[in-house]
Amino acid sequence: MNYSLGKHKLTEIYDYNDFLEYSKQSIEEMKETELDEAEKRLFEYKKINLVRSLRIAKTYKPNDELLELFNSIGEKQTWLIFTEDWCGDSAQNLPYLIKYTEQTRNIDVKIILRDDNVNALKDYFGNDSPLSIPKIVGFDKNGNELFRWGPRPQKAQKLVRDLKAQGYTKDEFNKKLHLWYARNKGKELEKEFIHILKKIVR
Repeated sequence: MNYSLGKHKLTEIYDYNDFLEYSKQSIEEMKETELDEAEKRLFEYKKINLVRSLRIAKTYKPNDELLELFNSIGEKQTWLIFTEDWCGDSAQNLPYLIKYTEQTRNIDVKIILRDDNVNALKDYFGNDSPLSIPKIVGFDKNGNELFRWGPRPQKAQKLVRDLKAQGYTKDEFNKKLHLWYARNKGKELEKEFIHILKKIVR
């Protein structure tokens, strides 16, 4: 099946398990001793993100309210998730989202590599931080947009804005951001998707 966003056909589309396999293979193919400094950083991001994703998937169970809402989805939906395996916010959020969608057969989740679909994102999102990931767009069975989400929970987004305003470097605010994720354990994400689902579930 072909997937489109606006006038663009999307490429590099995965199911979530295939996306994890893609990430594992990407890591295995990178020869650490032959990498320059930028490539080594990318390599480390990929490795730690895979560990984070697998740990969350192993330990997380959606709360009862989420289960009820997902079980009440009566018609087919498609959720397009734009991401890359080096993205720390994706590793901290996608495993929770996949656990949510596993509660129903009516959501078709497709993982799409951002860097192969930049023009589609720019055209569709306009000035709304088109390249910030993860970015999720939900559609009903007729292709009508139901919601947008991303790139991180609002409280995490505020934390990043505040730290940047205080002059923190990217490495410094990332450490605090991932500490926030570790302490929150997906609770803010749950609240935001409960809010989204209450609006779109009929």
